[in-house]
Amino acid sequence: MKKLYPFVIFVLLTCLTSCVDIVEQYDFKADGSCTVVYDFNMGRAVSVFKNLVSDSLKQTQQFNMVMDTSLSFLAVMPDSVKNKLTAADLAMASGTDLSVKMDLNKSLMKMSVTHTAPTAEKLQSYLENLSKISLDREFDAVVKNSRPAGSFDAQQLVAGQDYYDFEITPNKFYRVVNKSKFNTFLKKTQSTLAMAKAMLIDMPYKVVLNFAKPVKKVNNAKAVVSADRRRVTLITTMDEAIKDPSIMNLKIDF
Repeated sequence: MKKLYPFVIFVLLTCLTSCVDIVEQYDFKADGSCTVVYDFNMGRAVSVFKNLVSDSLKQTQQFNMVMDTSLSFLAVMPDSVKNKLTAADLAMASGTDLSVKMDLNKSLMKMSVTHTAPTAEKLQSYLENLSKISLDREFDAVVKNSRPAGSFDAQQLVAGQDYYDFEITPNKFYRVVNKSKFNTFLKKTQSTLAMAKAMLIDMPYKVVLNFAKPVKKVNNAKAVVSADRRRVTLITTMDEAIKDPSIMNLKIDF
C-alpha cells in the first residue's frame, strides 16, 4: 500500500484541476443558518488513470480497496497544524466534515467538504477563513498517503475563496472577486492551468444557492433563477473566469 497510494494520489491530484467537476452549494434555512458543501467529483481523473496503469496493478488488493468514510477535519489534523491555528480556527475545523468515497474499479473518487454556519455572520467568517484549513493534509491522512512533492495541492480548489470579498447578512449574499487577490491565485496555479488548457479540457465550476424564501434581486446575468425564485445557479469555467473575473461575482438580495 505504501508503494501504491503515493503514485495513485499523485496521478489523480496532478490531473485534478482538468478532470474534476466542482459543485459549491449553499442551503440557506429559515432560521438563518446555512450549510455549505464543496463537492469534488474526480471520476474522470480516475478513468484517465486506469488507462495508464498495468493490468497487474489493477489486480492488487490496494487498487481494489473500497473507501466510504466521513470525519471532522480536526480529527485528522496533525498537531503541527493545530498548533498554528487560533481557537476560532480550531472550532471551524471541528465543525467541518470531510467525506471521501473511493472505488477505483468503478471510476469512483469523490470528496466533499461540509460545514453548517448558524448565522450569516458565522457564514462570512467561515468563507473568509476556510483556506486556513490544510485540505491536502486532511485528504492525505484519510487515504493514508504521504503526498509526493510537486503534486497538485487539493487545497487550491477551496482556497479560491481567498480571492473573494464577502458581505453576508440575513437578507443578502454578496461576493465579489478581488482582482488583486485573483491575480495572485493565478500566479500560484499558472502551471496547472496552462497544462489543462494545452489539453483542451475545460474546468467546469457550478455554484448552487438554495433559499428558504424567494430571492428579490440577482446581479449576475449568467446566473439562472428557478421558477419559484428559491434557487440561483451559476455555471462557468475557470477559462471564462480568467478572461473576465467578474463573471464569478454574485450579489443576491432575498
